[in-house]
Amino acid sequence: MTQRAKIDTGGGRSEAGTATTGPPVVHRPGGLTSAEVAERVARGEVNDVPVRSSRSTTEIVRANVFTRFNAIIGVLWVIMLFVAPIQDSLFGFVIVANTGIGIIQELRAKKTLDGLAVIGEAKPTVRRDGVAAELSTSEIVLGDLIELGPGDKVVVDGEVAEADSLEIDESLLTGEADPVVKKPGDRMMSGSFVVAGGGAFTATKVGREAYAAQLAEEASRFTLVHSELRTGISTILKYVTWMMVPTAIGLVISQLVVKDDNFKDAIARTVGGIVPMIPEGLVLLTSVAFAIGVIRLGRKQCLVQELPAIEGLARVDVVCLDKTGTLTEGGMDVTEVRALNGSDETYVRKVLGALGESDPRPNASLRAIIDAYPDTVEWRCTESLPFSSARKYSGASFSEGDGEDSTWLLGAPDVLLKAGDPTLPEIDHLNEQGLRVLLLARTTRELDSPEVAADTRPTALVVLEQRLRPDAPDTLAYFADQNVATKVISGDNAVSVGAVAGKLNMPGAENTVDARHLPTAREDMAKVLDENAVFGRVTPQQKRDMVAALQSHGHTVAMTGDGVNDVLALKDADIGVSMGSGSEATRAVAQIVLLNNSFATLPSVVAEGRRVIGNITRVATLFLTKTVYSVLLAILVVVSQVEYPFLPRHLTLLSTLTIGIPAFFLALAPNKERAKPNFVRRVMRYAIPGGVVAAAATFTTYVLARHYYTGEDALGAETSAATLTLFLVSMWVLAIIARPYTWWRVALVAAMGAAFLLVLAVPWLQEFFALKLVGVTMPWTAVAIAAAGAALLELAWRWVDRRFPA
Repeated sequence: MTQRAKIDTGGGRSEAGTATTGPPVVHRPGGLTSAEVAERVARGEVNDVPVRSSRSTTEIVRANVFTRFNAIIGVLWVIMLFVAPIQDSLFGFVIVANTGIGIIQELRAKKTLDGLAVIGEAKPTVRRDGVAAELSTSEIVLGDLIELGPGDKVVVDGEVAEADSLEIDESLLTGEADPVVKKPGDRMMSGSFVVAGGGAFTATKVGREAYAAQLAEEASRFTLVHSELRTGISTILKYVTWMMVPTAIGLVISQLVVKDDNFKDAIARTVGGIVPMIPEGLVLLTSVAFAIGVIRLGRKQCLVQELPAIEGLARVDVVCLDKTGTLTEGGMDVTEVRALNGSDETYVRKVLGALGESDPRPNASLRAIIDAYPDTVEWRCTESLPFSSARKYSGASFSEGDGEDSTWLLGAPDVLLKAGDPTLPEIDHLNEQGLRVLLLARTTRELDSPEVAADTRPTALVVLEQRLRPDAPDTLAYFADQNVATKVISGDNAVSVGAVAGKLNMPGAENTVDARHLPTAREDMAKVLDENAVFGRVTPQQKRDMVAALQSHGHTVAMTGDGVNDVLALKDADIGVSMGSGSEATRAVAQIVLLNNSFATLPSVVAEGRRVIGNITRVATLFLTKTVYSVLLAILVVVSQVEYPFLPRHLTLLSTLTIGIPAFFLALAPNKERAKPNFVRRVMRYAIPGGVVAAAATFTTYVLARHYYTGEDALGAETSAATLTLFLVSMWVLAIIARPYTWWRVALVAAMGAAFLLVLAVPWLQEFFALKLVGVTMPWTAVAIAAAGAALLELAWRWVDRRFPA
């Protein structure tokens, strides 16, 4: 049977068209020839916009090496290499190693991202030499003829050459939600997508000249995706810098005055006071945690298109699911055809076969009908109306070969039938069984009439069975266990959607809502959404409104989808999740693409987000406690006009054992707690009391030791006693942060304590780190002060929990 849909192939411009000015565009039905393509490639007329799935290697190296704090530490390191033993320059080597780790992990993440981006890249169908083939977007050249169908994204600017009821959604570019009907000669803007119909267009602008490419360049130049974590860390670092500069200046002056007889030792102790003020590892650990998150998700065939999406996932408390393709597999099977009003079943099957053949790009429902009723009659399609999510039906007009003409509609029964129709109870009974029902109806009106669905004559019911995803029940159970609300938002019949949700044991499946009766006011809609879980007959615009309504009640919303009807909602949701087999448009706007099309991957994705953000929040307290006690110790030293108690080697040892090594393991540990807002407040409410207690306990020990020890080596003994107190208090901070305890967390804390004891016990390590406890009284006094500090720390943090709850 030949192609029968009415297709316009004119090369001229319609008066209503908005074609670009300039020489007329030549449309060739067969597309460019191979020779013409080669000429355009040679002239550079290629769609060469780079795929920005991640930062370039140069950007990664630059971002990790050339930081404000690396510059400060680098200068101090060079100074220390000249004025002090190598032990006091260890902090510089640690920074080099940390920066190297950060670069390596980000490069691994980049490799993972770039590989997945190639897998998930849209491949438009391009006609050349009269043959249509899928090509990479980077292979398109100026003048190429690109075919379009429902869900396809317009990848370059162009002009319509062929149109078959072609409807384009330009909302992502213009903000206008209503689809635009395109005719030959009309302008096509890259970044828009097809919602119904099909056709082809000729590329008139490619590469960086295309509209979407220019928008993307502007966006990347002036805007960044919001990340509370990134913003919070930047805020903390800004305040740290403000505190650090005057404190460091005061410390430099005071140490030069106090140690006027030993310039090199004064410099060493000054550097020892400045270096620990810098939470350099916090930025590094954040980059590493994100990078490892990307790699882990990549192994699960999950493409993270925007890095802050990992953070957003950790905060999600509502997941909106599209039924088709998410809870159910894409395919369906026809289980029954019920003739209505005395219709001949043999004739009905002929109509269904013809309808299937009339659509060059059938959806899942029509594909099932085609498989069940292949076209065997020579009917000629004179006009077709593609399926649209907004109208809920498709249609076609036929010349039946015996002189008869007929026009048919196939779609949602509750849309095509009038209220109170006697067939509706029968349909409801089928929907209650989780079956999908389509109505075949004959109409006397023209397909292009806005009232085409009025006065239809019901002819048959087509009953379809959807294939449930076997992993869906476990996935829904996971979200319920994690206190993440799930909402099924579908364009299908509400009763049918509820029945499918019920089969999957989804909470709230028994209470279904027909979205046609939803209130339009945002506050009222939000209340209905909070109280119910399953919604049917939802229009694309309503999906968008529902996401906004949930957000207005403070929810962080993730939206999953695979069809063009999901694009607007995906774009507006906090996190958009698209299936890899979904339309190009949904993959383009989603922050996360599940390349394996498995809904069961979502729990892993959410868990990864929670792990990354929860652990960064946890270890940030360690780093910032060190910053607080370092600043306070420096201030106390300046005010007291005494020598700074520590050399850089002491604080390098303490930082490594109480922060660096433990933070690395804690940042990669499992963490199921949903991330909470106010990152800066949550971190600082623990870091400030922790730092104050650590500084007070350490300085108290130091002052007592200065009065206890006398003689030539007194300063070394005083430093050792102060170091012991600071280590023990810092270890208690670590012990609190490591809660709740597991065997490996206990082992981690114990190993750090054992490492410090080893330094105190082995003679050459004592000498290397200049740590030697002298006598019995002062070391045990240091332990007692640390114990008092630990008890005070417990009380302070418990008070903070009650007074300033997270």
